[in-house]
Amino acid sequence: MQRRSPEIDAIHAALAPPARRALDAIRRAVHAAAPGAEECLAYGMPAVRYEGKPLVAWRATAKHCAFHPLSGRTVADCADLLAGFDTGPGTVRFTPDGGLPKAIVTRMVALRIAENRTLGAAKGAKRTPTKAAKRAPAKGA
Repeated sequence: MQRRSPEIDAIHAALAPPARRALDAIRRAVHAAAPGAEECLAYGMPAVRYEGKPLVAWRATAKHCAFHPLSGRTVADCADLLAGFDTGPGTVRFTPDGGLPKAIVTRMVALRIAENRTLGAAKGAKRTPTKAAKRAPAKGA
């Protein structure tokens, strides 16, 4: 997949100028914080995948813009940075004119990368052999 998606280019191009500027800034900040991230759509929103896992998404609505770290834990961990922003589980809402500071996006992306890596390592450690592997004869048998 391409680093930048023409589909997301089209979504951004259709936005009103204030929302486009705000979301373009989010997009640049995400790519700076996660070099090599691949753009995709997640739940119909512009998003990125990093190391093959969903990382963050963003969107504009009629009344606000939103950044979605796709994790309620990340929003909770950044509560001090998000004072003054409207937040919900896995969502930070902001006005297009006010934007979301790059430092906040960078911090949240870093937390999401760490969270994905931790979850991936935990899942890998807990894996049990598949049925086919259980049926396969041992080497040398």
